[in-house]
Amino acid sequence: MAAPHMPVGTVINAPSVEFPEFVNRYANLALDDFGAEVIECSDQWFGEANRMLQSAEPVFIVGKFDDHGKWMDGWETRRRRDGGHDYAVIKLGVSGVIKGIDIDTSHFTGNYPPAASVLACYCEDTPDESTVWTEIVPSTTLSPSTHHFIEFNDDRRWTHCRLNIYPDGGVARFRVYGQPATDWTSKDPDALYEVSALANGGRIVGFNDAHFGVPFRLVMPGRGVNMGDGWETRRRREPGYDWVVVELGHPVIVEKIEVDTAHFKGNYPDRVSIQAANVTYGTDQSTITQAMFWPVLLREQKMGPDKQHFFERDQLEELGAVTHVKLNMHPDGGVSRLRIWGRLAKKGG
Repeated sequence: MAAPHMPVGTVINAPSVEFPEFVNRYANLALDDFGAEVIECSDQWFGEANRMLQSAEPVFIVGKFDDHGKWMDGWETRRRRDGGHDYAVIKLGVSGVIKGIDIDTSHFTGNYPPAASVLACYCEDTPDESTVWTEIVPSTTLSPSTHHFIEFNDDRRWTHCRLNIYPDGGVARFRVYGQPATDWTSKDPDALYEVSALANGGRIVGFNDAHFGVPFRLVMPGRGVNMGDGWETRRRREPGYDWVVVELGHPVIVEKIEVDTAHFKGNYPDRVSIQAANVTYGTDQSTITQAMFWPVLLREQKMGPDKQHFFERDQLEELGAVTHVKLNMHPDGGVSRLRIWGRLAKKGG
């Protein structure tokens, strides 16, 4: 809690934390930006359960109260006096394979849950009494005002999560990091697809720096809402350039590219270039190493501030089918979105 001498209205941010790799590599499938929502919960007296799904980091505002008591930036239930425990059922914004979970109790100190567990299911409709739930996080001890990261190595696909807290209390944010799953077998092979898009299976493989922004925002839908909604690196003070590698949701012949510098005005890249390759073997780490030597798909192009930059087929090199692209920012700066459109090609080869 805040020190008593702090003036009313003082905003206290959560302390900085060292995040595991899956936080930067994968998207939060439980983000309200994607349409994730709480469809059922046992109680939300002090704080609405949907607050857990916000993209903004939780804050503590000194002296802020509402009709239910102290305002908290998260989901908070009443003190349980009848046994049992509280829960919230979350419909993921995008179904997919879960790679990691963060149960964040930031700013909940005397009111955090002592323990929690997480169940998951795959359900095309709304879960009901017949739904089979699988425990993916067994009952785990929680601590006050702390991130609780749990990593997974499981290829099953899920649509919903159920967060159980024992017996009651508050959770600031519930984040489900994973890889969206897309069924390409029913797609028209002659159509143009945005294969870099998160919803179509695009994902971040690696990057050299992400000091000011999270790389996975590059493959989010829509334009960035502010300068924090994109990938931004520190100011480069040595020779070289910054880069990010993106795996496409399906191999394609690239037809069109967009590099959007929305809201980046004094910190957009001077130039960008894009390399690409058809990667059929190795690991993410070996892919990053090989990416240094990939052929150029888009030669260096000047960038402008707060602008969508489009590049058509006649501006691109003929590389055939590609599965990965590497966006290079010369020398540094920020990009809001990267979009790669193409026609489907055969996998493998």
